[in-house]
Amino acid sequence: MAPRCFVIGHPIAHSRSPLIHGEWLREHRLPGAYERIDVAPADLPAFIARLRAGEFAGGNVTVPHKEAVMALVDEVSAAGRAVGAVNTLWRENDRIIADNSDVPGFLAHLDASVPGWQGKVDTALVLGAGGAARGICYGLKARGVARILVVNRSPERATELVASLGHPLEAGDWARRGDLVGVADLIVNTTALGMHAKPPLDIDLTALRPGTIVDDIVYVPLKTALLAEAEQRGGVPVDGLGMLLHQAVPGFARWFGVTPQVTPALRALIEADILKS
Repeated sequence: MAPRCFVIGHPIAHSRSPLIHGEWLREHRLPGAYERIDVAPADLPAFIARLRAGEFAGGNVTVPHKEAVMALVDEVSAAGRAVGAVNTLWRENDRIIADNSDVPGFLAHLDASVPGWQGKVDTALVLGAGGAARGICYGLKARGVARILVVNRSPERATELVASLGHPLEAGDWARRGDLVGVADLIVNTTALGMHAKPPLDIDLTALRPGTIVDDIVYVPLKTALLAEAEQRGGVPVDGLGMLLHQAVPGFARWFGVTPQVTPALRALIEADILKS
């Protein structure tokens, strides 16, 4: 039987995952399906029971289920445990395994966008301290970044994140974020600030050094105000769309047995969908 896969969330109509996976299924001429399913929080245990019973090969999990689903599976990957959230599920010998593919997705996109970036980055400045920041800090630490400064509007959350992941993370002062720009080789915005219909990200880039990598995980708009100004000042912009595309790769490989590539054609397809929405 052809694998049937899903993305669940509440709401879920906004998800572009079916477009990504559907394109890969067509590209590789594979039988199978990938669909959006709206699952309210109260219905999550019953849905996971359907996965356990074999109705699905696996799927993706998005807001608000990325933490709650961890208690309903049999095994959580090291990345999932460290981040405290998962987004990819699959069945393995009648067991359900959960992983966080945002971590490899972020790193793979950075690798593709700025080859050799690790040799240029001693200090990273991470804006935000939520789930996305936790995953990105975990990935940067795993890649050996020597100093990771975390600043957040709520300082308690930054302190909590630093305590959770330990050295080389340090909590910085949100009020001094503009000054910290000058010491960073890599700046990552993990907040929703600057996203369409959200408040702007207020940060002074005057101290930005040419060649500094500026990565914004927001992808609507495709070029945020942060990336546009960073580019004008000689920074190296890395947009958020590539992370979305690369994080989809591990799940597809698990469910359908083929490791897909993030191609310019796929990116163009998703860009066109964003622009028309």
